Amino acid sequence: MSQSLVLLSSCIMLFFVSTVMSSYEVWPQPHRKYNGRPPTGAPYCQAGVIPFCPTGLRPNYMPTVKPDDELIVYAMKAPVWEFKFGSLLEKFHIMHDAIGFHHVQSGLNLTMEWYELFQLFNCTFPHEPKAGTLRWCNQGATCIYMGIDAKHWKENGTLAQVAEISGDVFNKFANWTETDNSTYPFYETWTVREKAGNNTVWFNPFDCASWVLRAFEKMHEFGAEFNQFVHLNYTKISLISGEPQYVGNSSTIYEDPDTLKKLIQFYSNFQHYDNYFTMLENLLLFIMKFVVDDTFYLFYNDQYWKLPLKSPYIELTYDEVPLPS
Repeated sequence: MSQSLVLLSSCIMLFFVSTVMSSYEVWPQPHRKYNGRPPTGAPYCQAGVIPFCPTGLRPNYMPTVKPDDELIVYAMKAPVWEFKFGSLLEKFHIMHDAIGFHHVQSGLNLTMEWYELFQLFNCTFPHEPKAGTLRWCNQGATCIYMGIDAKHWKENGTLAQVAEISGDVFNKFANWTETDNSTYPFYETWTVREKAGNNTVWFNPFDCASWVLRAFEKMHEFGAEFNQFVHLNYTKISLISGEPQYVGNSSTIYEDPDTLKKLIQFYSNFQHYDNYFTMLENLLLFIMKFVVDDTFYLFYNDQYWKLPLKSPYIELTYDEVPLPS
């Protein structure tokens, strides 16, 4: 091989390596878009107490209306795990978000929620570390069902009219919903930021609240005008960390025994319990453990990241996010 060819090959390899490495240093890391929804992991992955979207319309389906119809849009909030703990988590501003639509011409109502296929704990931590593997059940999806349970949303949360839209806007939003539901299938619990407050964000969450915010932005892009007198807050659970360190992806970790051992040791602390109170009790103990160790391993975009935690380690916020204008 000539010297010029060797030099060219070296330059190409250097460019490839630098491109790959630079993609790891983009902050916040962009949430990965897929060509289609991967297999969900069922039947191994199970929702547990309540199956996903038990009264919903068929998967990946969104109804449409006449272009000149009128619809009222609602922002809706209720405490997380309300079915288990009632209004308890509302006192800590740990809220679930959804969107409601009222079709003026027919009087029909529609509720849309984006949440975990297999419940929150299963989306946040993997299974089977004791078997030497890390098996994730971390997909989320849109649940669409007829009706709005006004009492449910008003009692401990929010039911606020935020916009009036045309059928044309709704239909465009419906098309976006079907595409989005297939191409962004993974749930992410955590926000990861450099320090408490507004500053560098390393990773954004991908949860019910972030879906509602994206949905409102899309409606605005399609022509919706939002009521700026309505003020809405959203829950975020943030880990406070120095710059994240790339560890490996879901395949390469099995080629590095030391790294795999560390991941398995960490995630073995966060395994699901049949009793919710036992699960929460152990979770609090494990949170204290990773605070003491100053390390958290995050799974994001099919990649593992080591987070060098720092004080105050974890932060719960309920901050206002303006409606699109």
